[in-house]
Formats: sequence, C-alpha cells, structure tokens
Amino acid sequence: MAKTIFWLCLLLPFYAYLGYPLTLAVVSRFVRKPQVLAGAPLSVSVIIAAHNEGIHIEHKIRTLLAQDYPAAGLEIILASDGSTDSTVATARSIDDPRVTVLDLPRVGKAGALNAAAEQARFEILVFTDADNQWATDTLGKLLVPLADPNVGCCGGHMIIPDPGRALSLGDSLYRHYEAWLRTAENRAGCMVSVDGALLALRQELFETVPADVNDDFFLSTCAPAAGKRICYVEEAKVLDQGVDEVGKQYRRRLRVTVGGLQSLAHRRQLMNPLRHGFYAIALISHKLIRRLAPVLLVPLLLSSLFLWNAGAFYSLCLLGQVLGYAIGVAGLLDVTGRLPKIFRLGGFLLVTLAGMSMGVWQFLRGQRYSLWNPQQNR
Repeated sequence: MAKTIFWLCLLLPFYAYLGYPLTLAVVSRFVRKPQVLAGAPLSVSVIIAAHNEGIHIEHKIRTLLAQDYPAAGLEIILASDGSTDSTVATARSIDDPRVTVLDLPRVGKAGALNAAAEQARFEILVFTDADNQWATDTLGKLLVPLADPNVGCCGGHMIIPDPGRALSLGDSLYRHYEAWLRTAENRAGCMVSVDGALLALRQELFETVPADVNDDFFLSTCAPAAGKRICYVEEAKVLDQGVDEVGKQYRRRLRVTVGGLQSLAHRRQLMNPLRHGFYAIALISHKLIRRLAPVLLVPLLLSSLFLWNAGAFYSLCLLGQVLGYAIGVAGLLDVTGRLPKIFRLGGFLLVTLAGMSMGVWQFLRGQRYSLWNPQQNR
C-alpha cells in the first residue's frame, strides 16, 4: 500500500509540472501553425477595475491613450470598486472624451468588470490592471491574432523586471515557467487561459463574471466555451512587480487556488474531452491536476518514511524531500537575502505549495472570496 501511495503521489505532480509540458512539446511538432494575416483596425474598449489605485491610475490611463494602435474606435472605462482615495477624482481630471469613469459602491472586482462591460460600445474588450505598465505598442501587438475570426481571446506576456531580494525572485521565475508553458500550449493549439493583466476578448463572447471566480480565467474561457481559440502573444509585454512578503505571497496563492477551483466548477463542461478534445486534456492538466498536486506532497513524504528501508531509490527520495524542505525553510528565515538564490527559490516554492494546499482545503469547505484588495498583493 505504501508503494502505491508513493508512486501515485510522485507521478501526478511530476506529470503536472514536467510531463505535461513535455507532452505539449511533442504534440506541437504535429500541429500546423495557423497563418495570421494583417486585418483592419479594430474598435477597442479598455476596461480597468480599480480599488484605491490613486497613485497609479493617471499614468495608466495616459499610457493607454498614447498607444500607437490606429483603433477604429477607442474608449477607456475605469470602474472604481468603492475606492476611498483619489482614484475617481484623478481619473475624472483627465480631460479626454474617450475616458469614462464609473464610481461604483463596493461590489467586488467581478461586479466592477460586469458594470464596465455593460457600458462598453466597441467590438473588442481589453481588460487590464491599474498598476502594471504597458509599452506604447502593447495594444497593437496584443490584437494581431484577432484578425483570425477563429480566435476569440488573446493575452500578453507578463514580466517582473526587478526580481527583488526575497520571494519575488521565485515569482519572477514562476512567470518565466508560465510563459514557457503558455508558448507550448499556443503552439499546440490548446491555450488554456491568459493573465488578466493583459487580456483581449471579443465583445460578443463576454459572459457575466461570477463573483467567486478568478476573473481572468473565466473571461479567457468565454472563447473556448463558444468554440473559439485563445492565443498567447509573447510580443505584447506588460510589466508587473513581484511580492517579497511571505504573508502576501501565501494569501495570493490561497485566493488564486480557491478562485481557480471555483472557476473550474463553473466551466466543468470544458473538461469533457469528447466535446473539447485536447483543450479539455490541457485544461485538466494545467489547471486541475496542478492545483491538486501540492496536496499529494504530504502523503508522499509519509509514504517515503515507511519505505526508508525498501531500497536506495526510496531512501534517496526521502532525503531529497527533506533537503528541499530544509532549503525552503532556510530561505524563509533568511530575511537579509544573504544566502544563494536557490534558498529564496525554495522559500517561494514552500509558501506557494502551502498556500495552494490550504486553498484546496478551503474550497472543499465552501470558502469563497468575492471582494478584493489589490494592495494586499504588493
């Protein structure tokens, strides 16, 4: 029994983090890449949901207004989710008819996005956050795949330019891993979802976002739910910041896991391979198995203890796990950042796995998160 538990708990995480990407690499060799032709300029409604973003909002709106994409029509809709700072006043001080400001009560991010989408007049909805940074050509590069009518949604590439001295190093490396995985999915034609920091969706595909889901995943999957593809645009870059604090990193991963599992529950029909083919397999692998994998690490460690004398392989596996956890703990205790980078990466992984495991537990207990506070994640 211990060996059965050991191998199940070892192989599932291995598949989630390495086996699945390697499978994508093989599959992509047999998929013909669709040719993207230049299309006519699209009309665009850029939507920003913001809560107390007074220090970021003016720069963000002016950056959006300065995009070099020759849009057939452009509007920027700021949906303030009960902001108590200068967010609304600052946005309204920008004298441009293309800017609309919605001063909403505290309704949560999903409510703010839904309210803004109801006001949107143009054919493409572009969702972004107030605090990340665009280049002047970001919008134009993001919209290129939408010249193909079979593409319903596309997203950009998030970069953390300054990894920092603590857990944000792991955050940055995780973004690189995600970019690699999304590139492989994109080549294989089974892109699962994109990041909400830079997300474009055809307006006719928009569905009302439930309050308890990860909005970026739900909005992304409006496309495959309607039989359209999602595309990843690596050239469309957006700059973000990492999170060094243990508590913030833990809470972020916990909330993302709870919201992610709730999102999968809402989109469970997409996990049917008979209807959605390889996309369903990619969705199960990328979003379901990977979120459940951290829970298996505890029984993996316990089964390894029982199998300590069962052979050299099992002994090495136990020593490897103990060493990995020790590196992670040392990385968390190293508040000055003097230890080598591997310790900071270990600390990030430890906090991430703990947050994901607790997220699974909270989801099973019925815990849901509907309100948000972006400042808690910075």
